[in-house]
Amino acid sequence: MFIIVGLGNIGREYENTRHNVGFMLLDTLSKRWNIDIRKKHCRALIGDGRFGNEKVILAAPTTYMNLSGESVRELVNFYKCEHDELILVYDDADIEAGTLRIRSGGSSGTHNGMRNVIYQLGFDDFPRVRIGIGKPQDGRDMMYHVLAAPKGEELEALQKALENAADAVEMIVSGKLSDAQAKFNIKPKKPKPEPKSETSDKDKDNEKSDI
Repeated sequence: MFIIVGLGNIGREYENTRHNVGFMLLDTLSKRWNIDIRKKHCRALIGDGRFGNEKVILAAPTTYMNLSGESVRELVNFYKCEHDELILVYDDADIEAGTLRIRSGGSSGTHNGMRNVIYQLGFDDFPRVRIGIGKPQDGRDMMYHVLAAPKGEELEALQKALENAADAVEMIVSGKLSDAQAKFNIKPKKPKPEPKSETSDKDKDNEKSDI
């Protein structure tokens, strides 16, 4: 059995915002797997069904982002799932918009929701899928950025990322976490260093004389 938790904020004003990509991923999976997410349980909206041979629980905490761990802890205790049967999906401003990072465990980074999850659970060795939302490029502060809705090319990139994230979750549930990492953890290309300009000995002498 797997519990797939998407992190976000409950409320119409938060729908389709960058900080709610975890909820968006649950919507994508609910359509793929034909699971309704409407039952209230463990301070979350949940739905259950099957993917392949595995029972799956889709869960959207209703505690608001920064207290997500309280709901996740109750879900883990109720269903008694193993650490590697819990999958967290959430936004990450530290990676480029539209990209994914899949890990089998680790720290929360700068994400307050994940920080609370790890604090409440007391362990961090569970898979997670981070969906990049990037940092603000227009001088706005981070709070405005995460609580605003992406548009244009960024929205298209996010929609593609959600499909990829759903594929990644399916691979993890199928026991292919390392394959999902190999497929979707694409490292950004490092910019090529600019070629050094050739300076003649005469130019160097002129530079010294100007000091």
